[in-house]
Parts: sequence; structure tokens; C-alpha cells
Amino acid sequence: MSRPCVTHLLYLHGFRSSPQSAKARLLAAWLAEHRPDVVWHCPQLPPSPAAAVRDVLAHTLAWPHDTMGVVGSSLGGFYASVVAEKIGCRAVLLNPAIDPARDMARHVGEVTAWHSDERFDFRNEFVDELRQLSPPELTDPSRYLAIIAKGDELLSWREMNARYAGCPVKLLEGSNHALSDFELHLPDLLRFFGLD
Repeated sequence: MSRPCVTHLLYLHGFRSSPQSAKARLLAAWLAEHRPDVVWHCPQLPPSPAAAVRDVLAHTLAWPHDTMGVVGSSLGGFYASVVAEKIGCRAVLLNPAIDPARDMARHVGEVTAWHSDERFDFRNEFVDELRQLSPPELTDPSRYLAIIAKGDELLSWREMNARYAGCPVKLLEGSNHALSDFELHLPDLLRFFGLD
């Protein structure tokens, strides 16, 4: 069954990242040039996972969920799964975090953002929030596309691949956590959303 073309697109960045990430800027630039009709939202996510998901759900409340898409990278990929399960939209996950409550516990304390000198506190209660957000089994694996790099230096590609095993998966032999070669995989993302 073919799905309608996406009309509203949300991008969720990873931990310590921002809307200034290379992937977010590349996708925003492509949309501005080729599909300016698509509503684009790429917010700066707060450190609190509960607040991040609450803000995103509030912003997209009036969006048409059958033609909405969400892209998430790393921790943003975890959030994208949470959002997609809550509202039933399509999601593209870029090296998504699988168990961030486990992995992020070591980051508790003051942290510096990647794209600025801004510092923020990642608190113990945020780890608990991540644990509470963990989505159950995916209700419709066909709504997800996972792009996973075997060369990811931060997250286990095997764990990502196992989590999204029933979904369309593009497994990359090399690359890295940041997907520095993202422009090569942009066509797959656009095709999945019907934007090619």
C-alpha cells in the first residue's frame, strides 16, 4: 500500500547537537530548493527528554498525522520512535539510540553542546525520563526506515539492526555515527517520504 507524500516534516537532533547539525541543514536546504511547500520544523530540543517529547507533540498537534514525517538522529532517533508510536506517522531513524537510559547515565553533569560553547546540565532525573519514554514494540514496522552505519563509533549497529529488524533497513558497511556521508543517503529518505 503506497502512502501519501509527506507534507509536514520534523527533524529531531541528537544529544549535544542542534538544528545546526550538518544533516539537519542539508535536509532543510534540499526542501527549501525543491519542496518549499513542505512544512519544516527543526527545534532546539531541551535537555529534559520528557520536555523534548512534550514540546514536539504540542507543536505537531495540528499537523495531519497521515502526511507527517519525522527524522531523528541518535537520541533524536529514539525520540522519533516515541513520537511515531504516539501519533502513527512515518519515521526515518539515523543511527538511532536504542537504550539511551543505559547509555546516557555516564553523561550526567555539565555538558557542552557541539555547535556552540553553550553548557547545560544533564541531570539524573533525565535518565529516569528516558527509561519512562521507552516505546514498546513497533505497531507498524513498515512506517519506519532505519539507516544504520556499521562504522558507528558510539552505538552498536547490531543492537540498532535487531531493534528495527522488521522495518526497512539500510545497513551501511562503513560511515560513522554522524553519518558524514548523509548526502548519499538523502535520496532513500526522500523516497520513503514520497518526496523524490
